[in-house]
Amino acid sequence: MRHALMYIGGFERNFPNLSASSNTFTGTDGKEHAYQPWPKSADGLRLSYMEKHGKKFVIVRVGDGQSDVVLKHEMVMVPGEHFGFNTRLSAEPTLVEDDTAVLKMLEDGAGVADLKITAAALKEMRYGFKVFAPYRHVRKVTVFGSARTSADHAVSRQAYEFGKRIADAGFMVMTGAGSGVMGSAQHGAGRERSFGLNIRLPFEQDPNPWIANDPKLISFKYFFTRKLFLVREAQAMAFLPGGFGTCDEAFEAMTLIQTGKAALLPLVLLDAPGGTYWKKVVAFMREEMLLHGMISPQDLELFHLTDDVEEAAAEIERFYRVYHSQRHLGDKLLLRLQRPLPEPALQQIGSEFADVLSGPVEQTAGPVKGEDDELPDLPRLVLRFNRLRIHRLRQLLELINQS
Repeated sequence: MRHALMYIGGFERNFPNLSASSNTFTGTDGKEHAYQPWPKSADGLRLSYMEKHGKKFVIVRVGDGQSDVVLKHEMVMVPGEHFGFNTRLSAEPTLVEDDTAVLKMLEDGAGVADLKITAAALKEMRYGFKVFAPYRHVRKVTVFGSARTSADHAVSRQAYEFGKRIADAGFMVMTGAGSGVMGSAQHGAGRERSFGLNIRLPFEQDPNPWIANDPKLISFKYFFTRKLFLVREAQAMAFLPGGFGTCDEAFEAMTLIQTGKAALLPLVLLDAPGGTYWKKVVAFMREEMLLHGMISPQDLELFHLTDDVEEAAAEIERFYRVYHSQRHLGDKLLLRLQRPLPEPALQQIGSEFADVLSGPVEQTAGPVKGEDDELPDLPRLVLRFNRLRIHRLRQLLELINQS
């Protein structure tokens, strides 16, 4: 940024070396330098000044005092120019590290409502990252489904059995923290193995008793920040019958994987025993979407349909039998594995997937350059994979898990 920010009438008091009358700044060289103040119309913008480790900083707060975006900028002299701001990273948790977009919103004259949405969303994300951080090493399954089914409903009973079965397998269960399917899944999993991501609504959505008042319960104002965590923190997703929200979440998860915007993971459509809810949804996909060329036949391989809890759990467990996780690094796809593959398996991968691989299949004993020593004990497959053929990657992972 090339311009200073000025807003309140007490500017000279908060910034003793800035002059509001002459638009000058006294630099560390002892000389007066010109600056360009911003207009005073940006309601919700508050400034303060600090010195730390011999450096001068402007602290910019945007918000209503309850949910602020906090930005820190070092005052830097630019020869021949107005003095500007250089963004500096800070270890302090209340400071936003990459604030260029927020500052540009201010520069564009964004209104208070826009700034408050930005501030609240960032606050929710920061807190969500903090809550999940200690549990990143534990695999989690997000369970979606109706908030309106009673505890004795067949769908709720199925959710309870699935939550218990998948928690017994070592997974944690995430839900939207509501009643119905969500509460039943968390009842089955138990409080210690549960996360709740509640949404504040004027009706229907108090936290269920199996996650209420738990430190792993997060309350969100916005659906989009809540959904980010329900998807980002999951290593598998199970969809039981539900309403508009459940269908929205199921189709968004399929879309994210179909387009390569999310890593491959097991998606299970779990009906009640003998139920037809998801069977009819899949029939609609075949008879309407597929028939009219709106999806491809391979897209129907991105999920698994069943009405059996054991089959649903086995689908998730099988996915991680050898495979661990993936990461893209430049043009390379890194597949982290629980254990190394034998040479014949590497040759089979190179042969059967030559249509989507450019170059040889490489196996390393640990992280490659650029991974920052992440998960150092896991071997890797290093591939150059055609990212337009996601269904082939699913088939490749199935081959790896059979090795």
